Amino acid sequence: MAEREEPGTPEGSLISHLLELRDRLLYAVIAIAVVFGALLPFTSDVYTLVAKPLMKVLPAGATMIATEVASPFLTPIKLTLAVAIVITIPVLLYQLWAFVAPGLYRHERRLVLPLLVSSTLLFYGGMAFAYFVVFPMAFGFFVHALPPGVTMMTDIRSYLDFVFSMFFAFGISFEVPVAVVLLARMGVINPETLAGKRPYVILWAFIVAAVLTPPDIFSQFFLAIPMIVLFEIGLFVARRLKRAADAAVDSGRRNLTDEEIEAEFKKHDKAFTGTDKGRGRKK
Repeated sequence: MAEREEPGTPEGSLISHLLELRDRLLYAVIAIAVVFGALLPFTSDVYTLVAKPLMKVLPAGATMIATEVASPFLTPIKLTLAVAIVITIPVLLYQLWAFVAPGLYRHERRLVLPLLVSSTLLFYGGMAFAYFVVFPMAFGFFVHALPPGVTMMTDIRSYLDFVFSMFFAFGISFEVPVAVVLLARMGVINPETLAGKRPYVILWAFIVAAVLTPPDIFSQFFLAIPMIVLFEIGLFVARRLKRAADAAVDSGRRNLTDEEIEAEFKKHDKAFTGTDKGRGRKK
């Protein structure tokens, strides 16, 4: 008969973490299933809402088409599932936060929670920017660029794949401030050093925009410019946090009395001298 693992053993700790991860994943799946079930009767309305930016600019009489037999049925359902996942992003991030929070220090918890909230809002902001600003401009450009005698007939599955790839591109791109703040907070980058590399950041913003967006100047411009602006916002916040951290360190140093400072020097000197003597005895 196998012995029961003690809670304090590494095996017990690993199992408890795995059980906690299982519960968090289960909660996330339940949240997605609930929202998906609530939206399922409205699949046609969800599809109409997502297809609206293209349908508004199509010429009179033009429609989208389905090139596969099951597309009219499966595509709206897949779209509804994707929308359900997007809607439950706050719940998913909360489950992630609840899983990692017990292993964080108090000051790390104070930082992570605002970052999770801001990253969620920025992701939604990127999707909204793509839907209300970029799509009308890009689709209008595509329709007006049609050669004479050519009719635009877009497959619904291809359209939805394109739309969600753009949603994902703009949502991730709008996370630039969070990435800058995290990297600065972790000490990976220095805000002042990053500010000196601003021309390279601007160049890479346009390169990323050219890769992620369709080959038209409007989409590239509307992705690159917000990325640059959001980079500056993240850089500003990172500088403020670094100054606050430096001020807190300086304040802690100034709070030490002369006797405490002298005691610290003596302690380090004693430890250093003792280490040297120990090395000498080993020789």
